[in-house]
Amino acid sequence: MAHVRLFRHYLHLPFLLLGLIDFLVLIFSFCFVVFFRYFGEMSFFLANLAYALPSAVVFAVMSLLVMTAIGVHQSRLEEGMSGMMLRTIMALIISLPLSGMAYVLAGEWLWYLGGSSVMTTSAVLAVLLLGIARTIFYALMGKDTFKRKVLVLGSGERARQLLDDLRTPFNRKGFTLAGFVPLPGEKSVVPEDQLLHLPYSLYQHVQSHPVSEIVVAVDDRRKGLPMEDLLECKMEGIGIVDGVAFYERESRKVALEMITQGWLVFTDGFTVSSVSGLGKRALDILASATLLLAALPVMALTALAIKIEDGLKAPIFYSQERVGLDGRIFKVHKFRSMRTDAEKNGAMWAQKNDTRVTRVGAFIRKVRIDELPQVFNVLNGTMAFVGPRPERPMFVEQLTESIPFYNERHRVKPGITGWAQLCFAYAESEEDTREKLRYDLYYIKNQSLLLDLLIIIQTVEVVLFKKGSR
Repeated sequence: MAHVRLFRHYLHLPFLLLGLIDFLVLIFSFCFVVFFRYFGEMSFFLANLAYALPSAVVFAVMSLLVMTAIGVHQSRLEEGMSGMMLRTIMALIISLPLSGMAYVLAGEWLWYLGGSSVMTTSAVLAVLLLGIARTIFYALMGKDTFKRKVLVLGSGERARQLLDDLRTPFNRKGFTLAGFVPLPGEKSVVPEDQLLHLPYSLYQHVQSHPVSEIVVAVDDRRKGLPMEDLLECKMEGIGIVDGVAFYERESRKVALEMITQGWLVFTDGFTVSSVSGLGKRALDILASATLLLAALPVMALTALAIKIEDGLKAPIFYSQERVGLDGRIFKVHKFRSMRTDAEKNGAMWAQKNDTRVTRVGAFIRKVRIDELPQVFNVLNGTMAFVGPRPERPMFVEQLTESIPFYNERHRVKPGITGWAQLCFAYAESEEDTREKLRYDLYYIKNQSLLLDLLIIIQTVEVVLFKKGSR
């Protein structure tokens, strides 16, 4: 199986295995340096391994956390091995002071971290060993390792949407398509070269052409499904999965055009326990307070820069009405990044290279500094740290009429950062908003503290590499 579901969120199995390998390599690198620095004799080192191991584990954990934050493992898909290793070097450099901070907090327990030369040498060695280990991993595994061979039952609109949305290399990380099997009397809209016209039954086909999963993507099931064949396939160990569930698992978003109110009612998810709610609020307060303390100097410099550019009388902050939890209106606070007369002709969608944006505004938008005052919204409870981005009331009215289930995004508090912000660029149009809603619904359906933590950590990548920012 190419995915593991942990706390309702799908994780790609090869990434988990590679992360485990990286973890072991980092521990080995640290222990190797400590061995030659302090021991030099294997029996003496092994007898005292319990003293060195905690420091090695902390070094490895800190390094992996930063790697996750800046998207090291995913970067190979777009940037190749060289890009992956460059990010790894950056991650190890950033993790060194974090490991040093751990030593300050627990010096008696992590005494090996006290030597900066040990950590630096370990990081240099780790870069070399990680490069070797990853090269061997990808050579042995191959690009299609862990991928399931998938056969799609259906060739109508649902099947075509699966093909269009999941055919890109980025989305097809976990499977390869064996083809689409049209049902009798079904109007086919899938390209002919993707269709499989079977001269015999579905079960006979998969016996001679093995697959690991059959995806049922039929527009109208009332016209009948080959239930006998599907049952035989299932009894043979072949997975049978609904098209909507398959789409969600592979793309980490909800198939907006495929779902119905009935699906929302009967599918798992879309629930938050009181314990999880308390945990999320605690995480919100902790993350916001930490960000506020760390960002105070940056916020002060930003305020000064806005005053220098626009004059002493120019406002620093921009407050605007947004729609929050259960449709309630609240005011969101941001550093002003546009001219004071930006909306003299009415509300407009934000655009790429927007002429209304000031020079200071262009910079603070790219690095997301303009969002920092929203920590006060989180602290007063009108927003969460992680959630769908809040939208303006006038746009919400328009989008609710034109996009199905748009109002469902108001079932949770809006957030400073979110799943859609990590996965999709800035919304410039209604179609962009429709795409972001697919990610928002995935988050609302599968929200958990683990997913919130992953989003917070990976937001660092958005800030550092300007993904999704305008």
